[in-house]
Amino acid sequence: MHRIIVHSDLNHCYAQIEEMQNPSLRLVPMAVGGSEEKRNGIILAKNDLARSCGIKTGESLREAYAKCPGLLIIHPDYDAYSYYTEKVKDIYRKYTDRVESFGLDEAWLDLSASQALFTDGIHLAKQIQDEVFEKYGLKVSMGISFNKVFAKLASDLDKDKGFVVIDENHVKERIWPLPVSDLLMVGRHTTLKLEAMGITTIGQLASTPHHILTRRFGKIGMELWQFANGLDQTPVQTTDHVRPVKSVGNSKTLIHDIENFTQLYEVFRVLSESIAARLRRLGRQGSVLSIYLRGNDLHGMVRQVKLSRPTNIAKEILASAFRLATRHFYFDIPLRSVGIAVSGLVSDEIDQLSLFETEQDRPRQKALETVIETIRERYGARSIGSASLLLDKELTDFDPLRMHTIHPVSFYK
Repeated sequence: MHRIIVHSDLNHCYAQIEEMQNPSLRLVPMAVGGSEEKRNGIILAKNDLARSCGIKTGESLREAYAKCPGLLIIHPDYDAYSYYTEKVKDIYRKYTDRVESFGLDEAWLDLSASQALFTDGIHLAKQIQDEVFEKYGLKVSMGISFNKVFAKLASDLDKDKGFVVIDENHVKERIWPLPVSDLLMVGRHTTLKLEAMGITTIGQLASTPHHILTRRFGKIGMELWQFANGLDQTPVQTTDHVRPVKSVGNSKTLIHDIENFTQLYEVFRVLSESIAARLRRLGRQGSVLSIYLRGNDLHGMVRQVKLSRPTNIAKEILASAFRLATRHFYFDIPLRSVGIAVSGLVSDEIDQLSLFETEQDRPRQKALETVIETIRERYGARSIGSASLLLDKELTDFDPLRMHTIHPVSFYK
């Protein structure tokens, strides 16, 4: 192969790291999960014994306990997971300067140029896999191919320290018979739409004229056709590559349902302060605001508004979010989870003047919020805040700014 692209995946990453730190956990069905009391009770990862009981990632703790009453739940330690996954990636970086993270536990490596310094790329990938296991006892699945899409697909074919190589000569034999849902960027909704067109395998997708896919899906249709035909030429980014931030947001599944706008306002206050602080740290401000509201019937709605001027001020974010909520939601059902996001980011050095606001007020408010955040950094999240947050302390006692919630990143740059 002209390109040696590797996709590495620390399977059941959280559970593996917990077992590495406490080997006795390998002897019992164990899963890393949230808390039913705090209503974030889902399975995040499970060990082999839990998997043999039918435990699945993403299901509720209640469903998991029904399958395995003796299941041991470990609450996540994101600091440890971040630490050890970075240690694993440090091993990758010994052999190539092109290591691109894909979430916490996955990464692409380009070993094409490394072959001039080390051994053949495929053998080097196996050497790296073994080194991770010998040093940390962590099993990494490796998929090797000539592009990122097929390398990712290959690593998914064998999860238990698997090592799968797919070269150009074996695409039709190994790749095309697989379900179309196995292809990167083909999610549940896209799968249903493709199946409605009679496309159920990657081979059928590859054989469909791309103009038909473009007419149905737009730009993404052409990209899916290219992916299926092995035409992806996306480079593996260098280690020091920084992905541009396109939006900043926080959401929260609440400790109890909220039933009125007074409660919603205080939850929005906590979320707005976190988002504003994150934007200021990035030196950015946003011009588009979105809210997410999910009822206790588990149906959600998203609404969005273009702001009159970009902002990274919590007071302005809160006012816009609350105004949007009162315009579109009527509390016909209680809310279970809510969120706010700000996008359309620009530099905070750009300050658009307003004809309708006193311009001295904004710098004062931003300075006040910056001081408050400095106090919180030094003395804790609850060291200073609005007295109204004490009206329902249980509801608003969360800190989205410092919660280590780790999400996968997009394949697209």
